Amino acid sequence: MSKRLRESLLLRPSDIRPSQPGWEVVGVLNPAIVETADDLVMLARVAERPGEKRAGLTALPRWHRDGEVAVDWLDDECLQPIDARVVAMKKNGSLRLTSVSHLQVLRQSIKTGGSWTATASLLPETEYEEYGIEDPRITRIEDTYWITYVAVSKFGALTALMSSTDLVKFERHGIIFPCENKDVVLFPQTFDDDFVALHRPNPRSHFSPPSIWMARSPDLIHWGRHESLLSASQLWEGDRVGSGPPPILIDEGWLLLYHGSASSHVAGEVGRYAAGALLLDRYDPSQVLARTAEPIMTPTVAFEVCGFVPNVVFPTAMLDRGDTLHLYYGAADTCIGMAEFSKRAIFESMTTQGVRIS
Repeated sequence: MSKRLRESLLLRPSDIRPSQPGWEVVGVLNPAIVETADDLVMLARVAERPGEKRAGLTALPRWHRDGEVAVDWLDDECLQPIDARVVAMKKNGSLRLTSVSHLQVLRQSIKTGGSWTATASLLPETEYEEYGIEDPRITRIEDTYWITYVAVSKFGALTALMSSTDLVKFERHGIIFPCENKDVVLFPQTFDDDFVALHRPNPRSHFSPPSIWMARSPDLIHWGRHESLLSASQLWEGDRVGSGPPPILIDEGWLLLYHGSASSHVAGEVGRYAAGALLLDRYDPSQVLARTAEPIMTPTVAFEVCGFVPNVVFPTAMLDRGDTLHLYYGAADTCIGMAEFSKRAIFESMTTQGVRIS
């Protein structure tokens, strides 16, 4: 059952200029957002593809290291569509994306509000980012903003790290979790001198339900001491689970919102994405105190139900507003929305060992 108080549509593809002449933006989605003294600063994923169409051929774009783009036109008969996002090569099963993504930096004045203004673009730079960079999360630790993001290439999907002190200049630190791993979020403080991250391994062999894992690091670069934190237990999260926004500290402990998707039994369709919540111990975040059995948010309004990938809400950023939370999310892999939640309502929707928290 949805716990949101209200929602609004913030950005749609028509609000974003494509990076290449003749290309089309198919999605602006899955943003990272932080609040500075003057602005809300957003890192938004922009998915785009060539606007040109050729009969019997599919355009598969990719980035070069030098920031230039290339388009591979492949015969449709050589491809097996997986869903709107992915095709497989029939000869060997290798996957390609039908669009490529980069990140745009946008700002909105805290004092005046109004429209979001694009100020910079972050483009793929390495061979591990050939098919795009996606789904950033921002965590401020002391005076530095640390940004995890997904890099996609022929090697698969991995997580890389960049940092900034002003959200104008960005320093890249390379790969921190190799393929297949994504949805990495950082805690904003250390625990016993260790930095802590949540991550989502995605193995091809499924001995257990999809899970969120925890790892620790002395320096944010080298990660180890991995342990499983949470496994899917309900049908709505049976296909995959992953962290949403970086966790925030509330009176009761660390609040983590996460996404889950149901399995789809229809070829070419993706299962519904919804959002749930966890409460972790404030001193030992490896301890799950409570969780929601049912989603706190499901696709319900038109811009969440209809789009490039229908029926998706994918939370990636959250601002604490006292009694309420502002949750920013990707909708239908097409748009960016913001939903307002009562913090108390989320807390009261959690259960532990079958007993409702109140």
